[in-house]
Amino acid sequence: MSDAAKIRNIGPKSAAWLRQVGVHTQADLERLGAVEAYMRVKRAGFRASLNLLYALEGALAGCHWAELPAARRGELLLAVDAAEALLPARTRWRPAASVGRPHGGEETAAPADGGDEPAADADDGVAADE
Repeated sequence: MSDAAKIRNIGPKSAAWLRQVGVHTQADLERLGAVEAYMRVKRAGFRASLNLLYALEGALAGCHWAELPAARRGELLLAVDAAEALLPARTRWRPAASVGRPHGGEETAAPADGGDEPAADADDGVAADE
């Protein structure tokens, strides 16, 4: 962000996240509000903490995020909870792209006995007919 577009309380990493979701200027933030801007970052998959939410609200209030009153922080948390309730439910067991797949992309199986020892391979020096 250029100095003219810099948003108070926002560091370079958060600024990059915000740009990715269409928040480039203070005016963009004012148009969306802190909760919506924060939710856009979260929905985009970035691992933003509540400090980002407070920083955005502080930017709108013209203060450092740590100066936000506890009551206002509570209101923000309730607003985020309400916004998250509107999102589709996530399943805890959703498969990740890399689970069970080594670098070659082939599926691997867990040992049947659940042990920590790897299975013997042909190059381990163990003859197959022993």
